[in-house]
Amino acid sequence: RSEELNMRHSPTHACQEGSRYAVNNNRGYLLLETLIAIAIFSIGFLAVGTLILSTSRNNTTGNIATQATMLASRTLEDRKSTADLTTLADEAEHGPIDHKGNNGGIFWRSWTVTDPVGLNTSRQITVTVRWDRLSQARRVELSTITKGNGT
Repeated sequence: RSEELNMRHSPTHACQEGSRYAVNNNRGYLLLETLIAIAIFSIGFLAVGTLILSTSRNNTTGNIATQATMLASRTLEDRKSTADLTTLADEAEHGPIDHKGNNGGIFWRSWTVTDPVGLNTSRQITVTVRWDRLSQARRVELSTITKGNGT
């Protein structure tokens, strides 16, 4: 009988189900696990949200730079197609214009025309398109040498 009493009060017996000495420490674990899972998912969602915002901002910046480059390219090609090079002249900054050259956009465009050789047979045309994006001044500059008539 004393062996039975010692067994009842032993630590291994106390943990057995149904014992009056059993300690139930499992309460609250499910809540704690749920809170930890929510915290981990929140950090993941925050990272994905930041990635989406960054990607969107970079795509917009790239699209604007492409529009500015196309505007400068069209302007350069228009100047190159002039038949009489002596009629080409500098133009002061003009804007704001949109990506098609119409009034009312974010771009400012200017160009310079110089005689690179000094023989009045060719012209160097430099087109500059500038704009502000995210509080930073940005610009695209294209340059070519032409003899006129698109060459």
